[in-house]
Amino acid sequence: MSKVITSKANLDFGIENLAPMETPGCILMVKPTYFSVDYVINPHMEGNVGNVDKEKAMQQWEQVRDALGQSGLTIHELEGASNLPDMVFCANQSLPYVDDDGTREVIMSIMDSDHRKNEVPLIEEWYQEHGYQIHHLNYKKIPRFEGMGDALWHRGKKLLWGGYGFRTSLEAYHFISDTYKVPVIALKLKHPEFYHLDTCFCVLDSKTVLIYPEAFQPKGLNLINTMFERIIEAPKSEALEQFACNATCPDGKHVVIQRGATETNRKLREAGYEVIEVDTGEFLKSGGSVFCMKMMAW
Repeated sequence: MSKVITSKANLDFGIENLAPMETPGCILMVKPTYFSVDYVINPHMEGNVGNVDKEKAMQQWEQVRDALGQSGLTIHELEGASNLPDMVFCANQSLPYVDDDGTREVIMSIMDSDHRKNEVPLIEEWYQEHGYQIHHLNYKKIPRFEGMGDALWHRGKKLLWGGYGFRTSLEAYHFISDTYKVPVIALKLKHPEFYHLDTCFCVLDSKTVLIYPEAFQPKGLNLINTMFERIIEAPKSEALEQFACNATCPDGKHVVIQRGATETNRKLREAGYEVIEVDTGEFLKSGGSVFCMKMMAW
């Protein structure tokens, strides 16, 4: 039976009551060989069609890869496809999971934009090669779900945070909760600029989250405040212009983040994290940064 929580009124557990979950042991990345801005499907792409420096994009991607490599996790690199310029944002096409017995599973996405739908079967091939049990959503009942762009695991716990409203349907989380047998806390997103949960919400460790609070409705903020002991808030300018909340913390210690998020980085360092600043300027033109460019897997 699915357990999808949308308000504090139907929250009947705390972090201490949740079962532990193995943390990811590898990272999947897709090379930006074919990355470009060829169309507009989010506000950040406006004015950037045809405006990507491909050589610089490759250099920036390699910088992100090397920074993530400092976590010690294995990185798997895939080639992209010539007709899929956004495939580099490989957080979006799937939601992997591992159960108590070590069985690896994955739910494949239903992309909101037709431009991106053909990315999903190519990413699915990687999961097939690595022995994952693969699940598909019923597109007749669930029109859209964009993987870990919107669905983020609470570090070390069997709890999923799920954004919805722009790229993912709330109904998707009932299927996910039933399939993985985990509770989902669903957060409705307010602003088109923050169209995925990973643009405004970054789990750093089991007790800490980095957020841009104005991206959420009051019910969502109440849930976030209830479940995390420590909340670090990014200012609007850095959340919007540097994609500060699209950072990633692969090991609970190092935070890889777009450079120039001065106030956010100060707060992170004061909280004890080692900040690794990278330049993802070419990818910001397409509405993505560090978190979008990788998939944490098992």
